[in-house]
Amino acid sequence: MSLEFVTTQFAIDAEFYGAEPWGSGHINDTYLATYRQNGAVTRYIHQRINHAIFRNPEAMMDNIARVTAHLRKKLGSKAARHALTLVPTREGESYCRDKEGNYWRTFHCIEGARSHDTIQTSRQAFEAARVFGEFQRLLADLPAPRLQETIPDFHHTPKRFAALERAIEADAVHRAAHAKAEIKFALRHKTLCGVLLDANLPERVTHNDTKINNVLLDDETNEAVCVIDLDTVMPGLALYDFGDMVRTATCRSAEDERDLGKIHMEMELFEALARGYLTAAGGFLTPAERALLVTSGKLITFEIGIRFLADYLAGDVYFKVHHEGHNLDRCRTQFKLVESIIAQEPEMERVAARL
Repeated sequence: MSLEFVTTQFAIDAEFYGAEPWGSGHINDTYLATYRQNGAVTRYIHQRINHAIFRNPEAMMDNIARVTAHLRKKLGSKAARHALTLVPTREGESYCRDKEGNYWRTFHCIEGARSHDTIQTSRQAFEAARVFGEFQRLLADLPAPRLQETIPDFHHTPKRFAALERAIEADAVHRAAHAKAEIKFALRHKTLCGVLLDANLPERVTHNDTKINNVLLDDETNEAVCVIDLDTVMPGLALYDFGDMVRTATCRSAEDERDLGKIHMEMELFEALARGYLTAAGGFLTPAERALLVTSGKLITFEIGIRFLADYLAGDVYFKVHHEGHNLDRCRTQFKLVESIIAQEPEMERVAARL
C-alpha cells in the first residue's frame, strides 16, 4: 500500500507533495511528509505501526490519544509546541488501516526542533531529564481508567532474563558460540533483575522508553521542547524512566559503538541528568524511589543489554538491524556501561544524595 494512499485517509486539507524516511527508531516506519496549500508548506509525521511488535495497536492508540489530550489540556497555550498532536482520520479516528492490514497514524510536525541519537553536553542531559520528569508530573493526575498495558511486562526484568535463558538454551541460529563472554556476564549479574520489583514502589504513568532521541530539542536554544514516541506509555515505575535515561544520557557514544574503550558513564552527565529529573519530578517521588535512582540506571542498562543479547541469539526478530552482529554490538555497549556504573556507583550515590 503506497504512502500516498495513506495520506488521503487523514484530515489534512492540503496537497501531498512528498515524503522521506525520518528518525532512527528501531521499530516503526516513520516518514516526514510535506503538504502544500495556497503556496504554504506544512509538514506532518506519518508512521506505520509495527503490529508484529505492538500486537494491540488499538489499545496503544487509545493510550496515546488519552495521554496527548491530557497533556494538551494541562499545557494550555504551550501545547502546540510542547505536546504531540494527533491528526484524526477523515472519520475522526486516531489511526487508519490500509488494505494490507497495516496500521497508520499521523502527527503534526513540531518545527525548529529535532532529536539527537547521543548526548553531547551536560545541558542536553539536564534538559532531556527535565522534560521526562515533567512528562511524568503532568500525567500524575490522568483520570481513570488505568492505561492499558500494551506490552505486558515490558520492564519486568526477571521475565526478560527468563527469555534470555530460553534463547541461550534454544540457540536457534547457532550464535551462542559467538557470544560466550556476553552470556557469562549476563548470568553473573542475574541477581540484579528483581531489585525494583521487590521494592514495592508506587505505580505511575511512565514513558518506558526514555532514550535521548525520544526528546525534541530546540534547534536554537537546545531547550527540551517535547517528549515523542509514546508507543510504550503505560503504567510503570518512575524509575524505569530514570534508569533508561541513565543508560542513554550518561555516555556520549552511540548505542552500537564497536570501540568499547569509548563506553563509560560520565559523572558530569549523570549529575546533570539527576538534577534535571529531580527539578521536575522531585516533588512527587517517594523516599524509596529517590533511594534507588542510581540502582535503576544499572538495572535498566543491564535489562536492555540482555534484550539485545536475546534478540541476537534468536536471529534478530525484534530490533531492526543494519549489519551482521548489530544486536551483539549493542549488547556489548550496554554491558560495558553496566561495568562503568558499578565502578562509579559510590560516587553516583553521593551525587544523588546531595541533590
